[in-house]
Amino acid sequence: MKKLKRSGRLVDMTHFLLQHPHEIVSLTHFSERYQAAKSSISEDLVIIKDMFEEEGYGALVTIPGASGGVKFMPKMNKQEAEQLIGELVQALNKQERILPGGYLYMMDLLGNPKLMHKVGRLFAAVLADKEIDAVMTVATKGIPLAYAVGHYLGVPVSIVRRDHRITEGSMVSINYASGSSDRIQTMTLARRSLAPGSNVFIVDDFMKAGGTLRGMVDLLEEFEADLVGIGVLVESAEVSERLVDDYLSLTKLTNVNVREKVIDVTEGNILTKLETS
Repeated sequence: MKKLKRSGRLVDMTHFLLQHPHEIVSLTHFSERYQAAKSSISEDLVIIKDMFEEEGYGALVTIPGASGGVKFMPKMNKQEAEQLIGELVQALNKQERILPGGYLYMMDLLGNPKLMHKVGRLFAAVLADKEIDAVMTVATKGIPLAYAVGHYLGVPVSIVRRDHRITEGSMVSINYASGSSDRIQTMTLARRSLAPGSNVFIVDDFMKAGGTLRGMVDLLEEFEADLVGIGVLVESAEVSERLVDDYLSLTKLTNVNVREKVIDVTEGNILTKLETS
């Protein structure tokens, strides 16, 4: 890259950090990239750090030592998080979203890249102090959410499927009980998609009894991987028994009546977690 003035460096450096969350970047990297002294790079980083914190984008953490540098950790302040949850609650509280079985139509929300990126950033903000190696979800509706979370955590995504695909090589399969239908189903994950011993955050778009999520938790044991947490876009409150206990939810479906077309969606528990994170 050609030598840039400070204004150009600040723009390019900010863009670089935003695109590489949770990645340690050495001062040497920036110094060579911009053909600038490390003292100048340090001054630039102070400006960016102040801007990130003032605007609520996140924190710029300094990592000491020979292998150190700086690391951008995405954050979201309470006001922005409340606004996002409010938008989701308003969008979901429409009777035309009600589907048979007490589910909700959400593909328009899951297919909205800007919205999913905000959701991913919120999850990443709550998980900022957790050591996470991968995000896991089950195909297909959870995929957009998982990629958004994975982007802001700076980790890959592992996709669990309910069918075997020869293009994914050797697979690990387990049977699990669907909490909503009381049926035994199968889920599979390619052996190469998750390294043994990984710390994994599981996400899904909708949780009723939590049978699918429980199945993914059990699947982690086959990879000798550890569960860091579970996140869902919508949880249903109308269940007699939950198969998972500790989870983050953005919204909660507290009442749905398919026959009378009645629906009530409120905020989930993630705002409380954000306050204490």
